Amino acid sequence: MNITIPQLQAYLAQHYQGDQDEQGFFMKLVEEVGEVAEVLNQRAGRKVQDKADLDLELVTELADILHYTVAIAAVNGLDLNRIILEKDKRAAVKYQHEMDLETFLKAQRKS
Repeated sequence: MNITIPQLQAYLAQHYQGDQDEQGFFMKLVEEVGEVAEVLNQRAGRKVQDKADLDLELVTELADILHYTVAIAAVNGLDLNRIILEKDKRAAVKYQHEMDLETFLKAQRKS
């Protein structure tokens, strides 16, 4: 099953209904970023590996980062999907990319 950013945002808005603790969500986000750093350090051999499956640990922590990032947008009623597309379009122009995300998505739908 695939999910979209708007679907996740709607789910989290409902899930956290009435919980406007954006600072708490941000603190959880920072904690999860630290956990990704720890896994990456283990993968690079800079830290003793204490996890059996670093790929699973990494993807789990990345999912947590997405969760709290989208939750912050959701509880504030921000359209993360629109902003991602707009920001990517500006970056594509700034960095002279051959294709922006919106163009990529349209091409994917056609194929």
